Amino acid sequence: MDVRHAYLDSPVGRLLLVAGDDALVGLYFPRYRYTPPPSAWGRRADASADPVLAQAQSELGEYFAGDRQVFDVPAATNGDEFQERVWSQLREIPYGERITYGDIAVELGSKGFAQSVGQAVGRNPVSIVIPCHRVVGAGGKLTGFGGGLERKQILLDLEEPAEARAGRLF
Repeated sequence: MDVRHAYLDSPVGRLLLVAGDDALVGLYFPRYRYTPPPSAWGRRADASADPVLAQAQSELGEYFAGDRQVFDVPAATNGDEFQERVWSQLREIPYGERITYGDIAVELGSKGFAQSVGQAVGRNPVSIVIPCHRVVGAGGKLTGFGGGLERKQILLDLEEPAEARAGRLF
């Protein structure tokens, strides 16, 4: 596999983008617990000359500008069977919506899977593109986000309609 990486400065910090062959295989926040070691990132690439990295950077820029709701950049994950099922569910969460870990657990067959769902969500290797930030705890509580709760809130606020933000008291 041809693995390479680049960085993108964003409103949520400097993001590490990792491409493998023809897909984005990693998008990591600073200090993300499950970032693979630098030896797994491949060579440093000129993102503007790399089709996958250029597309990822462009689409993320559009997302942060409020001009993109769905990502088209190919994303590939390499988890176990359960993780892949969870990440597939994450891909289905519409822009601006939130779902609970318990909701995903029920979709996968049992409310009892909620803790395992949380662990899989936390190991999502392609954050933002596979929108793990849209998963919240029971009652809408912000919990567990690899990029930190402050970044999760920034992403959720970005996706919240202006009318809803104006109506919030906090």
